[in-house]
Amino acid sequence: MDKPIINGNTITIPSSQDYLVNVDDFVESYLDRKKVDKSVIADIAICVTEIVINGIIHGNQSNPDKKVKVAIEKEESRVRVVIFDEGKGFDPEDIANPIAEENLLKEVGRGIFIVKSLMDEVTVVHEKDGTKTTIVKNL
Repeated sequence: MDKPIINGNTITIPSSQDYLVNVDDFVESYLDRKKVDKSVIADIAICVTEIVINGIIHGNQSNPDKKVKVAIEKEESRVRVVIFDEGKGFDPEDIANPIAEENLLKEVGRGIFIVKSLMDEVTVVHEKDGTKTTIVKNL
């Protein structure tokens, strides 16, 4: 795979940060078409970007032969986004608190913190062929 593939409410990208703009455009345009408030769109887009970056770097180890898939769905009173990478996974509870004094100057660990702060639900499930992170924003 050498370019993003869009199929309905899903975009699949190679494991490269070069395609983050494609994911962001996809998410924002989908939510805009569904008449989601602009501030909510911004929160969701930030969170999707954070999880996709984690999937590329930590999950797929930036291996261009692996993919990250994003599926988005606006339901009646919420937006649900599922991000799937082909990595071994992680436990979000094992990530150190980025606002603890000893972690303030570290360059990693803030993405999940931001996502948990902006979303109403965050779940991470390890599957045999990768990691599925689901984020939900109630409207």
